[in-house]
Amino acid sequence: MIELNGINYQLIEDVKEGFQEDVLNERYSEILKKYDFIVGDWGYDQLRLKGFYNDNNTKANYDTRIGALDDYLYEYCNFGCAYFVLKKIG
Repeated sequence: MIELNGINYQLIEDVKEGFQEDVLNERYSEILKKYDFIVGDWGYDQLRLKGFYNDNNTKANYDTRIGALDDYLYEYCNFGCAYFVLKKIG
């Protein structure tokens, strides 16, 4: 379990050892607390963070639902990049 600003998350995917907790703590922003998932991907030695909602959230656009993760990785990330997915708990 990972705690970020009082919110608990579970690491559900870690591709190519993309998860680095110390860098995540440096890059985390309060705006991400509204999302159900946080995806971190690496490009040019920089960690980028993006929030996603549950698929059953009818108010969220398709692009902001976790079901669109593969599309996001394909379109916006470097091919074969290291990344991780955190899921909010509770």
